[in-house]
Amino acid sequence: MSRAFVKEPDGLEAFDELPERLVSDHPNLVTEQGLAHIEAEVSRLQQAYAEAQSAGDRAALNHAARDLRYWSQRRATAELVEIPKDGGEVRFGSRVTLLRADGRRQTYRIVGEDEADPSKGTVSYVSPLARALLGKSLGDTAVAGAGEVEILEIV
Repeated sequence: MSRAFVKEPDGLEAFDELPERLVSDHPNLVTEQGLAHIEAEVSRLQQAYAEAQSAGDRAALNHAARDLRYWSQRRATAELVEIPKDGGEVRFGSRVTLLRADGRRQTYRIVGEDEADPSKGTVSYVSPLARALLGKSLGDTAVAGAGEVEILEIV
């Protein structure tokens, strides 16, 4: 059968069935900043939902509702983890400075999944790099990608 005769959703119908945002199976560990980010997203989306409802904008309403479900669930499952006070070993919340084999120094903070943004110096605690670093101490090495890194500083 030709595609020309198949009715596809158009207009507002195209927004009726947005796929749900996937939620990680890992525990939802967060820093204080991560929890504040979740709270801000819930608040922003509640406002967006109310505005879309007032305007009768079904597309915006569906987007806001889907994202609000995601962030509300993330808020409900958030487990606040205290930042380590000492730099004895790499743990959740640690800021770690690494020396790569090519001489580059990089600093990352190990945070929750929703907080992670490597371009801003944060990596998820479930990322391969964080997993390789967790439990290590100053001067230890870890496999990172195709090479190794040395831990220069833990804060």
